[in-house]
Amino acid sequence: MKLTSGQIHNNQPVPVANTFGKHDDSSHVALADNRNPDLSWDDVPAGTRSFTLICHDPDVPSRPDDVNQEGREVPADLPRIDFYHWVLVDIPADQRQIAAASDADGITAKGKPGGASPAGGIRGINSYTDWFAGDADMAGDYYGYDGPCPPWNDSIVHHYRFTLYALDIESCGLSGRFGGPEALAAIEGHVLDSACITGTYVINPRLA
Repeated sequence: MKLTSGQIHNNQPVPVANTFGKHDDSSHVALADNRNPDLSWDDVPAGTRSFTLICHDPDVPSRPDDVNQEGREVPADLPRIDFYHWVLVDIPADQRQIAAASDADGITAKGKPGGASPAGGIRGINSYTDWFAGDADMAGDYYGYDGPCPPWNDSIVHHYRFTLYALDIESCGLSGRFGGPEALAAIEGHVLDSACITGTYVINPRLA
C-alpha cells in the first residue's frame, strides 16, 4: 500500500498551515491555521474492508518540568512518549483520499465533536484532550485532527507519523470517547497492510 500527500513529505517540515502552533518572536508561540493535510492512497490489499488512520508524535517530553519555561530548554535525553494528533476509524473500504481541511480548518476551542467526520470515518479524541484538561478556556474533548505544536523550547525536532492501516474488518467496534491506544488495540490482528508518511516540525528558533 502507498500513502501520499501534497503537503506532508517524508522527513520534510510540516507546512505551518497544517500546524496548531507556530513560532512568534514576542510570545514564543502563536496559533496557526490547523488545517488537516490531504492524503491519498492506492495499491490496497485484497480483502480490505475498512481503513484506520492515526497520526502521532513519538517525541513528546515525558515530564512537563521544563516545557515552555522561560530560560530553560527541554533536554534531548529526556524520555519521550506518544502524543496522538489524529484518529479516524471505520474509513470506508472504497475511499482513497482525504481532502485537505476536510476534518479540521482552524482551531476549535474546547474541541470538535466526535462521531462521523466530513473526511470519512469516525473521529477519535486526540491528545490535546489531556493537554488542555486544566485550562478553563480550552478544556474539552478534542476529536479529529489537531496539528503539531511542540514545546517552543524543546531541544529536538519532532516527528509526525501519519499511518494508514488496511483492515480485514468493516468496523473497529469503537464509538463515543476513544483515542489512539484504543484504536490500536481494536485493530490488532486485523491489519492487512499499512503505509506511513513522516513529517517533521519544530518551533524552537534555534533548531529551525
